[in-house]
Amino acid sequence: METIVLILTGIVALEHIYIMWIEMFVWETTGKKIFGGSLADDLFIPTKKLAANQGLYNGFLAAGLIWSLLIQDPIWSFNIGVFFLSCVIIAALYGTLTSSRSILLKQGSPAILALIFVLLSRYM
Repeated sequence: METIVLILTGIVALEHIYIMWIEMFVWETTGKKIFGGSLADDLFIPTKKLAANQGLYNGFLAAGLIWSLLIQDPIWSFNIGVFFLSCVIIAALYGTLTSSRSILLKQGSPAILALIFVLLSRYM
């Protein structure tokens, strides 16, 4: 069970590192390829700083998830993991309601699955 938690939480962390990289460093190139369908091409330059700000928050989410995997105390590891996975899920739900339904599938589903296994590992 611990291995599954490690893998799933790691996947969610890597996903948010990837999103951070796109939003902070390659918004006008790779960002345009990925988000071009939901944002007009002429808006990528003026929104570069806004995207970088969002990217920073995604980096914080990734850092928190990685931190949860490095904590030796099982109770604290559990608490920090639940908190940061819940933050990802809430952000995915908000993004689904305000931006695109695919956010729930792409960002929410891995976090929900990871949270389920984190909870199962604690209570089973």
